[in-house]
Amino acid sequence: MIRVLLVDDQPLIRSGFRALLDLEDDIEVVAEAADGEEGLELAREHLPDIALIDIQMPVVDGIEATRRIAADPALARVRVVILTNYGMDEYVFDALRAGAAGFLVKDIVPDDLLHAVRVAARGDALLAPSITRKLIDRYISQPLDTGAGAGLEELTSREREAVALVARGLSNDQIADRMVISPLTAKTHINRAMAKLHARDRAQLVVLAYESGLVAPRNS
Repeated sequence: MIRVLLVDDQPLIRSGFRALLDLEDDIEVVAEAADGEEGLELAREHLPDIALIDIQMPVVDGIEATRRIAADPALARVRVVILTNYGMDEYVFDALRAGAAGFLVKDIVPDDLLHAVRVAARGDALLAPSITRKLIDRYISQPLDTGAGAGLEELTSREREAVALVARGLSNDQIADRMVISPLTAKTHINRAMAKLHARDRAQLVVLAYESGLVAPRNS
């Protein structure tokens, strides 16, 4: 059972998402919150697998709530998926750095929402190609962070290769095909790299890959 916490200051949004999610046999909405502060309290109380958090809320916004969840060892298993509207893409970078596992737009179609919740629950990142392109564009115009990616020297050559392919947006199956290994071996390389780099999930692995210069942005 995938346990979900809904955090949004709009009751209609929460009720709509809850109605959809509660129809699924493998998903359960365990709590709702109207702001980030309440969301943090409920996250600690219920320990959900997924926290769907609105990016703009009173008291504590979505980015700060994400940052606090990521920093709390007791909430290490909680995956944050940011809820946003179109035109809010300037927040993508900050939310990923704060520890978000991905983004969803509020007008997402039902099937895509259900798929996204299940993907996030598996520990995979929800980085659509459009989000990845914006992330890359950010790095084209800024210098490398020399303090990012501490621990890169501990990665094996195969782990480095796997991380670079994750940063290009490839799935485990695609990485396995590219590296001519099994999907399980690809996942093992990625998990070991995450542990060595202290990355919370694949989304943070992407950020580290670009910040450290392991992957160079493409201008085209």
